[in-house]
Amino acid sequence: MTAEGFLEGRRLQLARGVLLQCIMGGYPPARFYGSDDGDLALVPDPAHIYRLPWSQQPRALAICDADELTGEPSSLSTRGQLKSVIARYAARGLAPVVATELEFFVFAPNPDPTQPFQPPLGLDGRREDGQSAFSVSSNSGLRPFFTEVYECMAALGLPRDTFMHEMGVSQFEINLLHGDPLLLADQTLLFKHLLKEVALKHGLTVVCMAKPLAHTPGSSMHIHQSIVDINTARNVFSDEAGQPTATFRHFIGGQQAGMADFTALFAPNVNSYQRLCHPYASPNNACWSHDNRAAGLRIPASSPVARRVENRLPGADANPYLAIAASLAAGLHGIENELEPTEAIQGEFDVPDNLSLPCTLHAALERLKRSQLAKELFGTEFIEGYVASKSMELTSFFDEITPWERRVLAAQA
Repeated sequence: MTAEGFLEGRRLQLARGVLLQCIMGGYPPARFYGSDDGDLALVPDPAHIYRLPWSQQPRALAICDADELTGEPSSLSTRGQLKSVIARYAARGLAPVVATELEFFVFAPNPDPTQPFQPPLGLDGRREDGQSAFSVSSNSGLRPFFTEVYECMAALGLPRDTFMHEMGVSQFEINLLHGDPLLLADQTLLFKHLLKEVALKHGLTVVCMAKPLAHTPGSSMHIHQSIVDINTARNVFSDEAGQPTATFRHFIGGQQAGMADFTALFAPNVNSYQRLCHPYASPNNACWSHDNRAAGLRIPASSPVARRVENRLPGADANPYLAIAASLAAGLHGIENELEPTEAIQGEFDVPDNLSLPCTLHAALERLKRSQLAKELFGTEFIEGYVASKSMELTSFFDEITPWERRVLAAQA
């Protein structure tokens, strides 16, 4: 839209079906978004209008809510779903606080998708081979890229906590500062957009797939969660003596009760489950533990005021609005129903059957489709539409034969 049209308050409308568009560009049957496929109104959030610092031509981006023309929030909007979850907390005098940890890879351009990704050439003319994890070395030659990333973050008002080189080849992580869940979802979305745009300027490719490289750790989007009392700003996960509260236990119990049903919301793509095959860095379970990274729900070591629950299931490919909404909704479900968690696990452990999670997109979608809890918390229209869209993507994947199948199975009798 032109700046003049935006400033005049001209309304931008969008067909409802666009919110269920699958990643290949197609749409599920119209019955999933209203047979008429009528319009929604995109309503800009005045607190989230950004001048894009990387663009030579003056441009701005406005984050919008998708509302029905009657003014009601659209149930198909993931941002609307998150706002609804936050409102349910507020009705109980509570406010959730979250932070996201986002991992991503920086690669050389990859014009042929049949070829593996490669890290960019370093300053010594070589490509990184995995020896730079947690290193302060700048041999990768990415300093100009990250310098502009930092500058753009500052221009957009995106506060950052820490950046680091992660375990994978040319893999990095940013920790965004904790705060309001909607703000953090907006910031995560903006940061991913910023990364890709700045990378293109530098002749690089940023990839937020869950598992872009074989034999290499995947990329997560861990969600740290706590809850404060709206009136006192006190973390309700700790009592006055600094001990865990019943609310803390019930929140974990709710997370455990919802993780299997919501796996397809945390791991939305076929590739998501390649990441979850790695049992340590990407735990595919609903166990919980004190500071054990093998558990899907980890309680990081912290002071009582910072007591929180880390959901380690979501990948970098997850929709931040939907992943945060699903995680917080599960926790609130546990609080409202006073659900008790299992015993905490420590050290090496075998995952009990009742705490294992779906390990393929097909299994996760089947679980979500049957989930009454998901339909209760997010509405039947959203869940059925989401499953329909993701099922189209799964079918598209199965329409192709992979190199592994041709290499390994073609010679079989």
